[in-house]
Parts: sequence; C-alpha cells; structure tokens
Amino acid sequence: MEKYLFCMIVVPLAAFFTGIGVYAIKRKKPMWFWSGSEVKPWQIKDVPAYNKANGWMWIVFSLVFWAAALLSLFDTPAAGILLVVGCLVGIPGLVIAYGRIYRRYKA
Repeated sequence: MEKYLFCMIVVPLAAFFTGIGVYAIKRKKPMWFWSGSEVKPWQIKDVPAYNKANGWMWIVFSLVFWAAALLSLFDTPAAGILLVVGCLVGIPGLVIAYGRIYRRYKA
C-alpha cells in the first residue's frame, strides 16, 4: 500500500518539475528561477538558448522524482532514500546550475 501512496505523492511532483522544464523551453520571454524575481529580455543575449538550458535543468532535476517513483514499486525505503539524497544534492545543484546558465547568457 505504501508504494502506491509514495507514487501518488512523487509522480505529481515529478510531473510538476518536468512541466516547469517544458514551460521554460517553450517560453518566449526569459524564464526566471526564484519566485518573485524577473529576468528582463535585455539582460539575456540569447533568450531561446537561455530558456532551453533553464528548461533542461528542471527536467534533469525531475528525473530524480521519476526514478524514485519507479523504484518505489519495488523497494519503497530505497526510493525514499533516493528522493532525500536527490533533493539534498539536487536543490543546491539547481542553484549552482542556474548561476552558470545565467552567467553564460547574461548580456
């Protein structure tokens, strides 16, 4: 039963982060990273490439959630550990990756 509950929580989160990535890739204006922040088009030299890099960053982050959901069908405790470790590494990784993306495409 716990594996289904785990999946019911993790799969929507995985889809949410994948959705952010797809949204970022398709967006015409520069995608932001922090809530409440805004990146102006004149701040970025190549908006489509910037958005594509930003989107792939989110899609890669979502892979931890997809992997944990799949693993939970076989071993829920291992999936929980994967999710915790993935978030502990992934969240700072997002900050670092976004900093690199922003510096690379900054006008």
